[in-house]
Amino acid sequence: MTEPDLSFPSPAPHRAGVPQVFLRLLETTDVHAHLLPFDYFSGQNTGFSGLACVATLIRQARGEVQNCLLFDSGDFLQGTPISDMTAQPGTGWTGPHPVLTAMNLLGYDAATPGNHEFNFGLNWLHETLSQASFPVTCANALKQSRDGAETLFPPYLILKRQVLDTRGNSHDLRIGVIGLLPPQITTWDQYHLQERVCSRDIVETAQTLVPQIRAAGADLVIALAHTGIDPATPFSMMENAALPLGAVAGIDAILAGHSHQIFPSSGFQGTVGIDACAATLNGTPAVMAGFGGSHLGVLDLGLEKGAQGWRVTHHRAQARTTQATPPDPAICAALEKAHQATVRLTGRSLGRTAKPLHSYLSLIRNDASVQLVTRAQRLALTQRLKGTEHEGLPVLSASAPFKTGGRAGPLHYSDVPPGDFLLRNAADLYAFPNTLCGLRLTGAQIRDWLERAAIIFNRITPGGDDQVLIDPAVPGHNFDVIDGLTYQIDLSQPARFDLSGNLIAASARRICDLCHAGKPVADKEEFIVATNNFRAFGGGPYPVLANVGLIHSGHRAIRDILAKFVSDHPDIPSDTQPIWTFHPMPGTSAVFETGPGIRRYPRDLAALNATDLGDSDAGFARFRLPL
Repeated sequence: MTEPDLSFPSPAPHRAGVPQVFLRLLETTDVHAHLLPFDYFSGQNTGFSGLACVATLIRQARGEVQNCLLFDSGDFLQGTPISDMTAQPGTGWTGPHPVLTAMNLLGYDAATPGNHEFNFGLNWLHETLSQASFPVTCANALKQSRDGAETLFPPYLILKRQVLDTRGNSHDLRIGVIGLLPPQITTWDQYHLQERVCSRDIVETAQTLVPQIRAAGADLVIALAHTGIDPATPFSMMENAALPLGAVAGIDAILAGHSHQIFPSSGFQGTVGIDACAATLNGTPAVMAGFGGSHLGVLDLGLEKGAQGWRVTHHRAQARTTQATPPDPAICAALEKAHQATVRLTGRSLGRTAKPLHSYLSLIRNDASVQLVTRAQRLALTQRLKGTEHEGLPVLSASAPFKTGGRAGPLHYSDVPPGDFLLRNAADLYAFPNTLCGLRLTGAQIRDWLERAAIIFNRITPGGDDQVLIDPAVPGHNFDVIDGLTYQIDLSQPARFDLSGNLIAASARRICDLCHAGKPVADKEEFIVATNNFRAFGGGPYPVLANVGLIHSGHRAIRDILAKFVSDHPDIPSDTQPIWTFHPMPGTSAVFETGPGIRRYPRDLAALNATDLGDSDAGFARFRLPL
């Protein structure tokens, strides 16, 4: 067994006779229940990624060193049908939660919840986590009470471990572990958490508790931080606060997550406070292990013991890819029954579709897959409003495409072929466990909604050629389309809002020719909008419209509403209603990227007059689009 080669030099030469320990920290994050190298949405083996493949890397990484701990930085319980469908009550599955089965088998030392752990409710979360053989910590999610001081989980842990130094001598090491998550959980899952949970700022919480952890005897403090790396100037209740967290005195290492990115990586080079080569955030060693079991985070620390206790002298970080890594046989065997139950459940036929339903072009045209969701939402809400004071108002329906590539890569798209429409296809088109909400809004509020959706596009200069169409910083699931209206998006205008929802160009108006039933929408005209709980309560760059217009909040998942809609209408409508278009820009072209699977549908590309420009280095198909 050899110790890691920590190539970054120690800030001080190693002193003879001083105990030196190499400690390896392993991280998984944002696994999102991607357990096996199998895509339940397509029903096909992927051959790579998932926790079973990460498990192979974990066993290898443990075998390379004497001292090793394994952590998860959140968003492990939600994300695929094996967790969101099979592992939910009422499915017939009576076994333990598949995610915890795998994690228990791997022997995690600790974990912190992410924001998606709360998607199924607080009672469900506590009951499910009772199956975990490892401790869970979170410092900035608290029970709603008069003093607001009691956390939902222990705010920190002190893990007592025996470690071997380079001479083979044993030492007792007390490792402090603090868990942190985005304070926005109380907004995103307000339906489940309202009047039950409050949240605190990530950095302020760490500044308060890290000295307490040290005072409790911790030799080392590790932050399990379900928060990404945002280079912006720090502000209160920051969602992605890993960078300012690195400046908190007393934290020795950050295991970050939430943003589905990889750190260290070259994409972060050149930002103040970030050293992507040394893998530090404001001088603190850090690692972030991607998404869906794509990578294993490995952070090696060199420790020396002096008169003031243990200190980190040098480190090395890397994100090891699961590409071409075989799955661990023990994990596969442990999950076989849950896997087969999921395959049977998701293989149930709901109806038939005469044409393919894919999301390759959902950011640049009226999309049939999105409209299937909006139709299901509209019908469900219309039925629930019968006999109420809101009956008779126009019912609109808002939804976004959920699989549009982005950081998840060129394979992250929905692609449902013609023929039987299965339950797994419904889960593919609506991947999140959101529930149905109804909002009573004015025309002005709806116009504002659409302006926020339109920030996904870059500003395009009229007459220019091959300008990049999509802003890669804006996730595709922020691009809401409101069915029941017609409108154009003027790309010559700057974005009116930024990704945080702040007004940045007050005079800009990208949304034009906004009409309902062929007539211009007036600012004071009233509508009902069917949407999901995440959006209604302010998810993404949107305001909390539920505070001013909520008229319905349901318990049933929109995915189930979609499945029922297809069952009730087994011949899925093949028409696509006109909703939005780009405002014409003669002599102007833009370049967009999508999954290479779009080439199976040449008619769709021909309808857009798109020109194939080949593939990008990342594997996306590139096309020129005349505007």
